[in-house]
Amino acid sequence: MNSIHSSPAAILKPPAAGYVRYGYGVEGMPPDLRDAAVSVALWVFIGVATSLFLLFLAAYGMRMDAGDWSPLAMPWQLWLSSSLLVLASVLLQLAATAAGSLHLQRARSLLVAAGVCGFAFLGAQLWGWQALLAIHVTASGNPAGSFFYLLTAMHGLHVAGGLVGWGVVAHGAWRQDASRLTWRIRLCARYWHFLLVLWALLFAALGWLTPELVRLVCGTR
Repeated sequence: MNSIHSSPAAILKPPAAGYVRYGYGVEGMPPDLRDAAVSVALWVFIGVATSLFLLFLAAYGMRMDAGDWSPLAMPWQLWLSSSLLVLASVLLQLAATAAGSLHLQRARSLLVAAGVCGFAFLGAQLWGWQALLAIHVTASGNPAGSFFYLLTAMHGLHVAGGLVGWGVVAHGAWRQDASRLTWRIRLCARYWHFLLVLWALLFAALGWLTPELVRLVCGTR
């Protein structure tokens, strides 16, 4: 028994001074480090998604110079969806401000309203798709239609992901303290601001970018 208790393997040594061992992932980190890691991860994701969409827009601009390209008129439903996305972004920013000012009930109400606008945005986008399909604009045939469905679908998937994050924030909005709720709403608002800027770029490209403008910008005219 003495040999067992005196075995080096049975001796637990305290960590060296200044050394802290965290668990795997962000769960074992202190709250401030965990929050910083999540914030940085969101910025990285935004950067990667932006690069992806810019590459698709570059391909969109180059494809416009082909002879089979036919301009596509934007359905009016896209103006409605754009307004809803602007409203969702504004409401989330107001919710973050209200939470930071300790007006938690107002922050929760604004948060819920922003989520409703987000779901309505997806509904208006699908309505716009149906309007185009009704006049026989499909994903095959006209390259402009193919890019329209591709780009709007990709953006819609990012909006759906944002709604998942919004749902997580909204689910815990009535159980968290003011500082935690404020931080979560601010992250959610940052992502939705990104979605708004991205949609503005896509909407402008789909609605007003022309082969002549592309050649002028690229210096090939």
